[in-house]
Amino acid sequence: MDTYNLKPENMRAPAHLSETEIKKSLEELDNKIKTLKAKVHATTADSNHTYHEHISALEAKRALIAEKLDSPETKTQSAWDEIKKKIDNLGEDLRGLIAGGKM
Repeated sequence: MDTYNLKPENMRAPAHLSETEIKKSLEELDNKIKTLKAKVHATTADSNHTYHEHISALEAKRALIAEKLDSPETKTQSAWDEIKKKIDNLGEDLRGLIAGGKM
């Protein structure tokens, strides 16, 4: 039996996610919610299921994770990632110029 408490008020979002990880998490949660909604429609009316609670819990978790996209912490991390990417690209360009000049 599943003992995991699937209530919206018990949901938490992971603390340290990059922007890419946040987007991936949101996509995965959207797919899980879509699957659960399909199961609700395919289940008989008298069956004992907790799909609605599970859907509510996942939607609450999704909202918490989506908030991280707008947080200053995520924007700062994203800015540092962008700076590092640009420095790496600059280094590659310089290596290309130096290699091209020696030919």
